[in-house]
Amino acid sequence: MKHEDGFFKGVRRAKIYYQCWLPDGDPRAVILVAHGLAEHSGRYMNVVNHFIPHGYAVYSLDHYGHGRSEGRRVYVKRFADYTDVLSQYLAMIDKWQPDKPIFLLGHSMGSLIAAVFLLDHQSEFGGAILSGPSVVVPKNVSRATIAMARILSALAPTVGLMGLDATGVSRDPEVVRAYIDDPLVYMGKTTARLGYELLKAMQRVTAEAPRITLPMMILQGGADKLVDPEGARILYDTIGSSDKTLKIYDNLYHEVYNEPEHDEVLSDVEAWLEKHTSSPL
Repeated sequence: MKHEDGFFKGVRRAKIYYQCWLPDGDPRAVILVAHGLAEHSGRYMNVVNHFIPHGYAVYSLDHYGHGRSEGRRVYVKRFADYTDVLSQYLAMIDKWQPDKPIFLLGHSMGSLIAAVFLLDHQSEFGGAILSGPSVVVPKNVSRATIAMARILSALAPTVGLMGLDATGVSRDPEVVRAYIDDPLVYMGKTTARLGYELLKAMQRVTAEAPRITLPMMILQGGADKLVDPEGARILYDTIGSSDKTLKIYDNLYHEVYNEPEHDEVLSDVEAWLEKHTSSPL
């Protein structure tokens, strides 16, 4: 396995960190990872270690304001700060791996980024795998709350609103401890501007999901405490794909790739990818 990394200039000339892991031979396909809120690309080593031996190349980046990338932590001026950078990176991957099928793998907020990106770029992928998808406006968020979020986003865009409960990422205490101790994981509160931009992106996905028609696999921990598992079911029912798979893992928490049963989850993804790389795209 070969590891490469570097930086490129993203939105507002911010340095964006990227990295990739390559198999020894010619890759059969590419997996492009979009990580979740407040974390970074280096937390997907279970995915890397599973798929590199099977001939896949894994590419990822730290979103603007995350990990080793520049930008105010967990803040954007607009949601496109994420999708525009992802578009830049995808163009780079196309040059490095010409004619290789690319599968977009998004987790949590990364699933929201992926879903929005697919609305405009789905023809560039062989399929998508979304886990713990944070793509539906939570039921406890009322219109009044959304209106208040819009006001705060305009008047106090950098004020912190709420943080993530680290104990909800995994049932494995070692994973939780590593998450808390990781200097590249942001433990502060999400900014008002990002919160409102996330809500707007969720509303767009909810309204336009029927336009997503590429093969898709949706994974969800049934005991997820950070994202309502019902969102995965709603997304599955709403997308227009005729080739779609939903896997609910009853007792798993939010990070299904970092749960004690991650081998089972990754084997399911492997079987799905095998089907979609062995047949014409």
